[in-house]
Amino acid sequence: MYLEQLNSIMLEEYSALDELFKSLCEQFNYITKKNVFALDAVREKIENCARSVAKCEVERRKLVNGKSMTALILESDNEVLKENFENIQNLIHKLNLQKDTNEVLIRQGLNYTTQMLNVLNPNRKPRTYNSYGRRK
Repeated sequence: MYLEQLNSIMLEEYSALDELFKSLCEQFNYITKKNVFALDAVREKIENCARSVAKCEVERRKLVNGKSMTALILESDNEVLKENFENIQNLIHKLNLQKDTNEVLIRQGLNYTTQMLNVLNPNRKPRTYNSYGRRK
């Protein structure tokens, strides 16, 4: 009974994480196409997916009462539970990679925009050089 509940919660969490991954991939496509308005719509999807993942995680933590998931799965010797746990771990790793990629692309875009704005509207202060020979 206890393991069946845990397994169903883990499956629900996996589907929520998968939906979050799809939303992050969609965000990546919009970032590369520089579609700003679609990015705002995807932001809402990502927030909703994150909320559903958080709900699943809270349910799972209530069920395991603070035990480590790794220890719990090793104790149970349930192959289905172990496989689902590994799938969730792999998906979380993919999520982190996609999130980091999206963040880097957004930062690059912001740096480029800032540089272009500085070219169009330069700072009126006199330029000075620091100890490394770079302009401040």
